[in-house]
Amino acid sequence: MKLDTEFMGEHHTFHSLREVMAKANEPKSGDSLAQIAAGTTLERIAAKKVLSQLTVKDLTEHPAVPYEEDQVTRIIIDDLDRQEYEEIKDWTIAQVREWLLDDGTSGEEMLAAGRGMTSEVIAAVCKLMGNLDLMYAGNKMKILATCNTTIGEKNVLASRLQPNHPVDDPRGITASLLEGLSYGVGDAVLGVNPAIDTVESTGAVWDQLREIKNEFQIPTQTCVLSHVTTQMKALEKGHKADLCFQSIAGTESALAAFGVTPGMLTEADLMFHEDGDSRGPNVMYFETGQASELSSSCHYGWDQLTMECRCYGLARHYRPFLVNTVVGFMGPEYLYDARQLLRAGLEDVFCGHLHGLPMGCDVCYTNHMVTDQNDLESLAAMLTAAGCHYFMGLPQGDDIMLMYQSSGYHDIAALRQLFGKHPIREYEKWLEKWGILENGRLGPRAGDPTVFLK
Repeated sequence: MKLDTEFMGEHHTFHSLREVMAKANEPKSGDSLAQIAAGTTLERIAAKKVLSQLTVKDLTEHPAVPYEEDQVTRIIIDDLDRQEYEEIKDWTIAQVREWLLDDGTSGEEMLAAGRGMTSEVIAAVCKLMGNLDLMYAGNKMKILATCNTTIGEKNVLASRLQPNHPVDDPRGITASLLEGLSYGVGDAVLGVNPAIDTVESTGAVWDQLREIKNEFQIPTQTCVLSHVTTQMKALEKGHKADLCFQSIAGTESALAAFGVTPGMLTEADLMFHEDGDSRGPNVMYFETGQASELSSSCHYGWDQLTMECRCYGLARHYRPFLVNTVVGFMGPEYLYDARQLLRAGLEDVFCGHLHGLPMGCDVCYTNHMVTDQNDLESLAAMLTAAGCHYFMGLPQGDDIMLMYQSSGYHDIAALRQLFGKHPIREYEKWLEKWGILENGRLGPRAGDPTVFLK
């Protein structure tokens, strides 16, 4: 591999592919924290130039963590479509970028080629793209997944209803849940982050969500976002849910910091296929977020975008129904301000799509970040244009349990109306039956949760 170049009268030499990838990345405070970021704009552009001339084969044969040392690497490599890989292995990363952005390249062709790309290749292409490139290319790919309903259909923008409660009080969860339903939110999943990660609490909230879903015949999915082992034990005790959740990371050691192994995910996937409450075939729900590997000192000196892409390489092995990046939750140590937040959100959805994943985004921030609600609304609009599958729906965009800011019920409605989007079709019909939606817009009964109590 050629790792040096002349640029603007200066000679730039990089000592490894890892250094090229890190310094070609757009500015991120996490990469700076790890002391791997480009020192100047000139150095960043020189790294991008070197990266553009490397081949798919170069990136594939030099994974971030060696094949022999890391199970995530082995999954990514072993899952490659070798026929697709052979067709593109000699392309430069610049050629891959141009081909993806060519108007004559269809989304179906992009997804097929993506199956022949490792996560490192996809990350490399992403580093050569501008924000509009990421939006344009991401929107061309249409990815479908089915649990009880199907996400990813044309002109559909779905939403996760997130009725969290500080102490998992069933009455508080129910009140928030019914309010969210009355605003047309919840077609992707009714998903609760538990304050108490126990089998008893998980089972109780599962049962509550299932009871409400069945009572009102809601065409959606249920999930409690406790640890995967907690959910497996709850399933063994006879409780039921549609989706199995787990946060994942891009290296085996970072997964271990979460108390997770790939074998554990395989076992959970099998259990939910056999004993879960959905018809499937897609029963897994994964969350990610740039820099989790850095926060656990398990990034092996690689940049946070490449590590994030490896999460998607792991996720696609399990054919999930939902994946979402919690893009601003890690804080300013990793994404400092609105500019970095916007860039990371666009990167994540594009890279997830090229992995063939139904990608959502929790457009969010913690209160010590240099950003605000206007920035979240800008990112949500950009991601809707980029073909993002779903967003979160919280009361006023404020999570009183996790203590962070995200998207609210009204944001989902505004984005659907602005971009001509709809809820998942079965869910839309259900909303129309209750008078919550009329002619694709919120109707006179919207926002009135008492309609479910009459």
